[in-house]
Amino acid sequence: MLVITRREGEEVVIGNPAAPIGIVRIASIKGDRVRLAFEFPREIAVHRREVADQIVAGEVSKNNIIGQIRPAEGGTGA
Repeated sequence: MLVITRREGEEVVIGNPAAPIGIVRIASIKGDRVRLAFEFPREIAVHRREVADQIVAGEVSKNNIIGQIRPAEGGTGA
């Protein structure tokens, strides 16, 4: 496991830096809450741990909506 320290606005590049698979950005830090922004192609699944566990357990169907994706503040939503 890699553990790194980042400040608000800083990023972590996943994969080849010249053509990264994705980017994780520290969107904001308020108290003990950290907001992360994930920039990955739509074909790469990104899940919270509790959702991933439900998928593995077979508890999630295509009609069972667990959450809703919202664009980040100031984001384009594309």
